[in-house]
Amino acid sequence: MSGTLYLCATPIGNLEDITFRVIRTLKEVDLIAAEDTRHSIKLLNHFEIKTPMTSYHEFNKIEKARYLVKQLLEGVNIAVITDAGTPGISDPGEELVRQAHEAGITVTSLPGPAACITALTMSGLSTRRFAFEAFLPSDKKEKQVILDELKKETRTTILYEAPHRLLRTLRELLDTLGNRRITICRELTKKHETTFLTTLEDAIAHYEVQEPKGECVIVIEGISHEQIAEEKQKEWQEMSIEEHMEFYLQQGKDKKESMKLVAKDRGVSKRDIYQQLI
Repeated sequence: MSGTLYLCATPIGNLEDITFRVIRTLKEVDLIAAEDTRHSIKLLNHFEIKTPMTSYHEFNKIEKARYLVKQLLEGVNIAVITDAGTPGISDPGEELVRQAHEAGITVTSLPGPAACITALTMSGLSTRRFAFEAFLPSDKKEKQVILDELKKETRTTILYEAPHRLLRTLRELLDTLGNRRITICRELTKKHETTFLTTLEDAIAHYEVQEPKGECVIVIEGISHEQIAEEKQKEWQEMSIEEHMEFYLQQGKDKKESMKLVAKDRGVSKRDIYQQLI
């Protein structure tokens, strides 16, 4: 009988955030796969957990996952932990889970801390719909693609950022998204936790004179549907009525239907379009 793979969420700062279930599971499994064994040994020692560890991180995630799956198939129960938070959320774990499912192994997740959810709930921004982007790509072209997509994102967006890159990222966000409302959460659950409700422009001005410290979560307000409609209207306004009509006529629409669509795009009546075309 194969073993079970346990995804165990660990504290993102405050050790009291670990659950009784995670502690018990870490003590009962046969092996713990840790993102950084040197970091995790401090957590295990604190809770007097003696279970053997092996490393499982971003740079060995494919080959090591094969090894761990083989162990699971032989009946070994394995827990996965990262340096902080929930495995698989901007941390190693996704590849191992995929391989485990393909091998028919039981996978279960023990819920607990996640910086993205913690920041979202205390951000003061909408929590009903949200998008998680984690860290933006380091490649400039790939990053710009993501930023361009975020321009039209109506959901609240959550990003992670290191303190030494925070100011650069805020400037890139402002250049692409405009002056959105944001909340910057730092040192979550720790002694010096801060929540900074601001705008991109004001945040940049703040961090230009005060060096940011601690890991950061940036929560960004989504664009409203009304704003999207207004921006689209502005784009149409840059075209002449004749060019706008030609846009729809080229699609095979008749003149009457084209006039109706042009009027809708520009937020005016069909009569107004007719009079301007006479």
